[in-house]
Amino acid sequence: MKPVNDLSQLRNLGAKSAEMLAKVGICTAQDLRQLGAVQAYLRVIESGSKPSLNLLWAIEGALTDRDWRDIAQDEALPLLLAVEDAQKPIS
Repeated sequence: MKPVNDLSQLRNLGAKSAEMLAKVGICTAQDLRQLGAVQAYLRVIESGSKPSLNLLWAIEGALTDRDWRDIAQDEALPLLLAVEDAQKPIS
């Protein structure tokens, strides 16, 4: 099976999500895999966009080939904690 490299072809990511990611330099599935869900989500936030948490769930689901609703139900807290940790200033 050939790996999918077009963001909008990944599970959970539609045209709007792919557009938000592309605006911050995440243009391929490989780019997304290299960054991971948390860093990709943070890049979108840092660009001035105000994505809902559904984008975080969708990205994680795209990377793990699972439905975003399963991510929101089963992994919301660990992902939110990872986002919070990543936003803390380095001291």
